[in-house]
Amino acid sequence: MASLQSALRTVDVARRAGYSVQQVRNLERDGVLPPAARSPSGYRRYTEAHVHSAVAYRAFAAGTGPVEAKRIMRAAHAYPGSDLLALLDAAHARLATERRDLALARRAAEAITAEPIEDVRPSDSLTISELAAALGVRTSTLRHWDAEGLVVPRRTTPRGARRYAPADVRDARIVQQLRMAGHRIAPLKALMPHLRDAHHRNTVMTTLTARDAAIETRSKALLQATTTLAALLPIPPV
Repeated sequence: MASLQSALRTVDVARRAGYSVQQVRNLERDGVLPPAARSPSGYRRYTEAHVHSAVAYRAFAAGTGPVEAKRIMRAAHAYPGSDLLALLDAAHARLATERRDLALARRAAEAITAEPIEDVRPSDSLTISELAAALGVRTSTLRHWDAEGLVVPRRTTPRGARRYAPADVRDARIVQQLRMAGHRIAPLKALMPHLRDAHHRNTVMTTLTARDAAIETRSKALLQATTTLAALLPIPPV
């Protein structure tokens, strides 16, 4: 990493980067900051490069989380003999995937919450085999969705035979649609409880809008972090 020379104390780095003195020492200990030089009396001597590293780490932590941010900063200090660029590419790719998942969730929310279920009769329910055939999936897939809490039908016999009411069929249809579109199980588990109640459409959309804003904030933080870091790296112009 390039060196930006100027004599700074620990407190100077702390004030300019928005950390406490102890946090600056911890960041150096964890490899987020490069090792500081020492004066003859043992005091740390920091430079502008340490300030930029601390600022970059703060932004990376906001964009990727502190664990990944530390990994990126350690790779930055070892660059070009590290996988820094691959780590940065992966961080951007994760945010792109989250944006895609969010768009799928928004479309699902708009579609499902617009389909009210009324006049449900016991005869309208399906067995697991009937539903699997209707959806074109295996019965084992429906059992997995049941175990994950995505589509949980009632048990109607002592042996636990599943019966899917129309609302359950609707849940299964939307889970299948989102799974085919690449939506992962984890975000679906968080989303499905809200989608089951058509009266909660506004709540669902508010939640998705908040998630969109959070992704936007993290994207901006990642951009800021990358820009700050680039000033310290020996990357030749392309």
